Amino acid sequence: MKLIAAALLALTAIVGSAAAPAADTPREWVDAKTGHHVVRISTGPGMSSLYFNQQAFTPQGDKMVISTAQGIAAVDMKTWKISPIVIGKGLQLLFTGRKTRTVYYSTRGRSIDGAGAADRDGQTGPIEVWAADIDSGKTRKIADVPAGGIATINADETLLAGAVTERAMPLQPGAAGRDSRFDQAAYAANGPDGKPLTFAEAKEVRLNERLEAKIPMEIFTIDIRTGERKRVVASTDWLNHLQFSPTDPGLLMFCHEGPWHKVDRIWTIRTDGTGLTKIHSRTMNMEIAGHEFWSPDGKTIWYDLQTPRGEVFWLAGYDLATAKRRWYKVDRNQWSVHYNISPDQTLFSGDGGDSEMVAHAPDGKWLYLFRPKAIPDVAGIHASGSEALIAPGTLEGEKLVDMSRQDYRLEPNARFSPDGKWLIFRSNMEGEPGIYAVEIARSGVTKRPS
Repeated sequence: MKLIAAALLALTAIVGSAAAPAADTPREWVDAKTGHHVVRISTGPGMSSLYFNQQAFTPQGDKMVISTAQGIAAVDMKTWKISPIVIGKGLQLLFTGRKTRTVYYSTRGRSIDGAGAADRDGQTGPIEVWAADIDSGKTRKIADVPAGGIATINADETLLAGAVTERAMPLQPGAAGRDSRFDQAAYAANGPDGKPLTFAEAKEVRLNERLEAKIPMEIFTIDIRTGERKRVVASTDWLNHLQFSPTDPGLLMFCHEGPWHKVDRIWTIRTDGTGLTKIHSRTMNMEIAGHEFWSPDGKTIWYDLQTPRGEVFWLAGYDLATAKRRWYKVDRNQWSVHYNISPDQTLFSGDGGDSEMVAHAPDGKWLYLFRPKAIPDVAGIHASGSEALIAPGTLEGEKLVDMSRQDYRLEPNARFSPDGKWLIFRSNMEGEPGIYAVEIARSGVTKRPS
């Protein structure tokens, strides 16, 4: 694929005409219930930000990459202006590099041998992985992947990692891939009584069916410099959510996918296949842990922990060097589909959830800012061996955005901006899915026009 000048000019015209004059001045308001400044970044339909744990920013923090209806674009983090990088239909935005100002994406080719091997979403056939300079738009092909999909790139941008299954198995029977409105399958299923289940419960049924199919699959790496492909681990467990450490080029985190109360979800492994480590071990029935993510310094893995599921909620951290654990208690209404951490690691975010989700929160549809508070030993008196115990704490929550109009089948996937001043998220609060940002500090911006 080559990015030619004419195509770049065409996309510039498309973006400019569709959004003008709003492209340079996105709609903004103050949330009437929280007092925080909100900006709609997206300027038209078909724009989407990356999943909450995928690298989306340049190393300098001045640009964020997004998908658009025309291809892949960059958002200026000071002005919110959107500029095209690559034009093309069917481009799959993957991530940015942590070392260079590069955005990586894939395109799907035609299967030569008709093999049924598939990526994690059940798509079959070979793919090509491309890199584009975020400033110039210059592109280059960096890898051919005969089957499977690419999920992550390591800290020094020398290795890609992905997963491949022996055969495809769509999560929702009869569905043609993901529902673009929600970036996931349109889950539907009936319960034992023959009555339709909620979306969340139907999703559990479909996840369990995929897990129980025990389809052989493997995690692999591709060396960007040589093209060499190596197997990291093979299993009939469902391997998913690959995430390279942000600082250690040879350390990979992944999960065993499926209903969380059935699987031991969170694992790490070296790219040479050594050092397989389970990060969390269950101590009670129906205990669940998941939606894991790295701290910016690569020293801690954070995750949603419930003891048991749907009853007691924690944001849990595991220190890789010491195996020390820290758990922050989360109130039911503040439980979130995804949590995240600020660049300076002093704050957390949560993107809330609706009443059908695991917490069944009566008032959970908010975007949250969390300030962690440790629970100290009373009067400085320490129990023997306390240094080896879980360090408990609480989260002091602040509401940032009223998400009452959000259909949570579209997960907000909130992330902090590189300067820590904004929380960026997806929302369908205005109907069409879009990209938004909320300012963490309260500001004097005027109230949103009706």
